[in-house]
Amino acid sequence: MTRSTTDEAAAPPLPSPKERRRLREAKSLSEEQVAEAVGVTRATVRSWETGRTSPRGRKRALYAKLIAPDPEPVPATRPKTVRRKERPERPAPAAEPVSVAPTPAAVAPAAVAPAAVAPTSAREPVPTGSPEPEPAPTRSPVPASASAPPVPASAPPPPEAEPAVPRLSPDEAFDALYAHSAPGLVRQTYLLTGRRSLARESVERAFQLAWHRWPEVAVDRDPVGWVRAAAYEYAMSPWHRLRRVHRHPDAPPSEPARRALFEALLDLPPAYRRTLLLYDGVGLDLPETAAETEASTPAAAGRLEVARAAVAERLPELAAAASPAEQSELLQDRLGGLARAEHVPAPSPARTVRTGSEDKARLWTRAAIAFVALLIGATALTLHTAPTHYEQPVSPPERVGGVPPRGGPQKLTPQDLKLQKVLKEQLAHGPERLVPRIP
Repeated sequence: MTRSTTDEAAAPPLPSPKERRRLREAKSLSEEQVAEAVGVTRATVRSWETGRTSPRGRKRALYAKLIAPDPEPVPATRPKTVRRKERPERPAPAAEPVSVAPTPAAVAPAAVAPAAVAPTSAREPVPTGSPEPEPAPTRSPVPASASAPPVPASAPPPPEAEPAVPRLSPDEAFDALYAHSAPGLVRQTYLLTGRRSLARESVERAFQLAWHRWPEVAVDRDPVGWVRAAAYEYAMSPWHRLRRVHRHPDAPPSEPARRALFEALLDLPPAYRRTLLLYDGVGLDLPETAAETEASTPAAAGRLEVARAAVAERLPELAAAASPAEQSELLQDRLGGLARAEHVPAPSPARTVRTGSEDKARLWTRAAIAFVALLIGATALTLHTAPTHYEQPVSPPERVGGVPPRGGPQKLTPQDLKLQKVLKEQLAHGPERLVPRIP
């Protein structure tokens, strides 16, 4: 046991599942090559990259070494002061404004900053209609001559004061994430399904699942993507066709251009529609789109091309685009306009979603306890009423055939009848001894 614990502690750390896929594709390695090098199957490598399982032991070390990024070359001439006391650099503020659409963000447990959620790519995602958060003020560097006397080269630089990060409770962190991303997710899910009530139900179900697994979602690198994937999976379930309220999509928009785009989206297969929405609507790059749809990057690229071609047949201005980049921007603008124009119902308050998730978990727990108690009671009753020894069952009666009938007295002859008559007459006259006389 000590050896296994030591090996597990000494195992190399692994990046997140999406980062594993990105590193593998950055080294131009296929799933088959990684599986052959580590000694597993291709399905196992795919489950590692989707986060369902994680490698252990020797396979974990081989996999971490295989996808490890190449070390950056260290410059030969570096200032001695920097080498003697190196400080971590702060990331530069983003040049583009932060969008309000639900895009990947890092959320720490019990401390979530919803205004710091930024898009994963430079392209602007589908607008959601919610108010845009104000960007945090950034401090511009001030020349040393204007703020303080010059510092000698030998003296270490003064430490910068770290900004105080407010500590939030799990309830506050969940509420902040919900208020920031729920309206946009409802609009995106409406574009995916064409049903307003199903879009709202899917997003609320996804957030209920996220609150039920909040310790896992809070430390995820992309909590909004986690909720988005859960909402999309629920919304695209084929079982909704059996429900009368969700059997047919809602009425299309009245404007001809938006109606054409709406009908073109619904005519696409679900997987192609989801790929188009994630790439051109949400703004994910191709590897992240492939990872969220559980497909390879070439397959996601093929789906995207087919979906664009099908939509371009309905939209002449999209077919007249000069380049794929211009076509993507135009399609993104059309999807954003369609999402803003439709009146999508607002999601329920965050407290209602959290309470619903807790009530549902409590109901399932009680149902499981009741089922176990019923099973135990049935088992105890069976043990109490069951016989303690074997009793041979009585065989049912059967008709016996082939046996001759039972014999009886033969038919009396006339002589026997006469004798019988004589005996009866003499017996009635008295107790004298009878002497039969045969004529």
